[in-house]
Amino acid sequence: MTDVKYVFVTGGVTSSLGKGIISASLAKLLQARGYSVTIQKLDPYINVDPGTLNPYEHGECYVTLDGAETDLDLGHYERFLNVPTSQANNVTTGRIYQSVINKERKGDYLGKTVQVIPHITDEIKRRIKLVGSGDKFDIVITEIGGTVGDIESLPYIESVRQLKWELGTQNCIVIHLTLVPYLSSTGESKTKPTQHSVKELLETGIQPDLLVLRTERHLNTDIKRKVALFCNVEENAVIESVDVSTIYEVPIKMLEQGLDKTVLRKMGLPVEIEPPLTEWREFLSKLKNPKHNIKVGLVGKYVELPDAYKSIAESFIHSGAMNECQVDVVYIHSEEITENNVVERLKGLNGILVAPGFGSRGIDGKILTAKYARENNIPFFGICLGMQCAVIEFARDVLNLEGAHSTEINHKTKYPVIDLMEEQKSIIDKGGTMRLGGYKCVINKNSKTFDAYQKTEIVERHRHRYEFNNKYYDDFKNHGMIPVGINPESGLVEIIEIPEHKWFVGVQFHPEYSSTVINPHPLFVSFVKACIG
Repeated sequence: MTDVKYVFVTGGVTSSLGKGIISASLAKLLQARGYSVTIQKLDPYINVDPGTLNPYEHGECYVTLDGAETDLDLGHYERFLNVPTSQANNVTTGRIYQSVINKERKGDYLGKTVQVIPHITDEIKRRIKLVGSGDKFDIVITEIGGTVGDIESLPYIESVRQLKWELGTQNCIVIHLTLVPYLSSTGESKTKPTQHSVKELLETGIQPDLLVLRTERHLNTDIKRKVALFCNVEENAVIESVDVSTIYEVPIKMLEQGLDKTVLRKMGLPVEIEPPLTEWREFLSKLKNPKHNIKVGLVGKYVELPDAYKSIAESFIHSGAMNECQVDVVYIHSEEITENNVVERLKGLNGILVAPGFGSRGIDGKILTAKYARENNIPFFGICLGMQCAVIEFARDVLNLEGAHSTEINHKTKYPVIDLMEEQKSIIDKGGTMRLGGYKCVINKNSKTFDAYQKTEIVERHRHRYEFNNKYYDDFKNHGMIPVGINPESGLVEIIEIPEHKWFVGVQFHPEYSSTVINPHPLFVSFVKACIG
């Protein structure tokens, strides 16, 4: 296929309706039908990337293999499609304006007045087409963040209008996701918000090709017919997206509704192969029929917003299904853990994960948690800062290095067992300057980590500035905390283990970013297995 087809997913009525899940579900179905698909997210905020955003503001910052800090929806795209995304898959208004302003400063516009139309919209269109260039994909799905009618989304909506006109209606279609609220007082599902949302889209010059109606309750044929009539779409292009118990059911629901068939028909593409989704259905069956049940404590500092740990939560779902186990994640605020209550707060857990993060807030609770897990032989998994806390605790309580710390928290510590990476010492800017993306790690064969991966060389994603201080390498090794994973180029310690412990593993990288439905991350699978044990 030479011509790339473009599908745009917009939202109306309210935010957080699940455009990312609908986009990922459609992509999964098209992929199962034999098409090569990728998904892109256009974010309307002016930050250049989510790397400097507070997790309370935006949820987790997801990192791609090529080192881009991106929106958490890219995690959903990868988890559904089992295909890595890249820097090109997430575009922000900040990045668009930065690019246009840089061109203007260099004189690329030859003294012309730089305006939203055509300069900003041209740059948006260039970014959209960039993902589809190079004959890699048959279909590019682009999710537009925010809600139709938002001021900040207007340049994106205008770019879609222009592309629809430039590429033709068969090469460029729009799916509009809206809410159909249910009024319990009258026992009715109301379509008026959807009608108004579509009207707003029409005012920008875009007629949606399909409508996906998010709803708590099933919608009858009369409601769908009414929406089709008032919104100028075919009746079979009105799709219901009813609330389900897990996001992983959505592709099956969309298949039943014929979303993928309607999209392919609208784009003039063949609909021959019926997607079997065998592995997906097996995963759902295991997820819904667990043989075991465990409680895992997730100790972190942003637990009020579970989206801050979205990839970790999803990794437990994938690895739980693989082990035919329901993993109940108990979110525990590290700031609330003290020496007086640590036993009370952590008792009854089958395993403990200390989550990543930055800064001093809540660090003492994480260190106490690592000590509790180590001394009580409870399966422990430390990720990034979680690993560093385990190292600090071991240095203080086993190596007797009083006051040992990370220089991130105490730059005057006498025993800097965690220190700033050498290449980070001259960096002033915060955005996009950490050690980011995929790096190699060589694993010791005599380790639980090797038992999990079943290979000696891996590539995992990173997002950090501080590292294990190799000055203390022998001290740790001689006292029972073994560095079992090393970066071959830099000598950086990537993985530590306590072999005498039931399961005690700390990793400097982020395994949660690469766990998918079809390929759960081996370390999460091994950790859950140890918790069941």
